Amino acid sequence: MRRFRTFPLGAWALLLGSAFGLSGCGENVNRFFGLVRDAPDEFQVTTRAPLSMPTEFKLSPPRPGASRPQELSERQQAEQVLTPALALENPSPVTPSPGQQALLTASGPQAAPNIRDQVAADARHEVYQRSFVQRMLFWQTPKDPSVIVDAEREAKRLRENAALGQDSRAGDTAVEQPKRRSFFDSIF
Repeated sequence: MRRFRTFPLGAWALLLGSAFGLSGCGENVNRFFGLVRDAPDEFQVTTRAPLSMPTEFKLSPPRPGASRPQELSERQQAEQVLTPALALENPSPVTPSPGQQALLTASGPQAAPNIRDQVAADARHEVYQRSFVQRMLFWQTPKDPSVIVDAEREAKRLRENAALGQDSRAGDTAVEQPKRRSFFDSIF
């Protein structure tokens, strides 16, 4: 019978002692290897106005304790952020130039007015992968409430609408009908 060589007790003690010793200086080791990220305190970071060269080279000597003339106080900065000049003025309605008008007409029909709501609603549909336990417990997949658009028929409908000068929303969207499931499909 073959015997395996075992470590002496001193080797085990040395191994455990070095593991405990290294764990005690973990923060410094992580910092040494660059694994700790020290983010600056956002309340202590201040923005300073950039230095600029004056038009005249006759500079007056700086006054100790005086604020920089090009730098605004915190109150003035907050006022500028909260009440910008554009919000306080009456903006005049801007009419697009003839070139902008031509570009807009060449770009095609207007988008649907509620397109942002539709995109947001589509993004709200949560898609996730089921875990192994969920697949074992709930082995039958629920029916998908979404509809599948038939790409070829929908592209044809959109081309016809564009050729007739109609809006892209005119007509019904071409939808694929789900296949009827057989008995064996419903079991498995």
